[in-house]
Amino acid sequence: MADMRLKAYALAVLVFAADRFTKWLVETRVSFTDTHTVIPGFFDIVHSQNTGMAFGLFADSSSEWRTAILIVLSAAALVLVAAMLWTAPTMDRLSVAGLALILGGAAGNVFDRILFGRVTDFLEFYIGSLHWPTFNLADSAIVVGSALLLLDLMKPKRQPART
Repeated sequence: MADMRLKAYALAVLVFAADRFTKWLVETRVSFTDTHTVIPGFFDIVHSQNTGMAFGLFADSSSEWRTAILIVLSAAALVLVAAMLWTAPTMDRLSVAGLALILGGAAGNVFDRILFGRVTDFLEFYIGSLHWPTFNLADSAIVVGSALLLLDLMKPKRQPART
């Protein structure tokens, strides 16, 4: 039972470490004016800073409380997800993996917000002039984790055997 918890928290730590490493690479090697084309017309590595939430929501807010509120809400979500993972032995593996990815990704972004007041984004996908908002590895982990939770919710559940 504890083995499932350990694996879940280890996955979250791995996601956090990978997120920090990729952000460090971008912060130290990619200027704000650089664009490194990976797939022409579709995917670039850039360097941007997001002071708002996902997709830059609230980035234009002039409130002096913006960062503090985002940190408090994010920290509360971290505690909630970490507590949910504590019940890992009673959950399906898909849910455990999803929550672990969400925990690791959220921790990476909260870490940035606490230390720097912003999050580094660098993955830019686009087709022509249509651009998806720039994001990072932590955001990707959160989205994939959420998708795993949704898949688990949609999966037919086995009915307990009747006696």
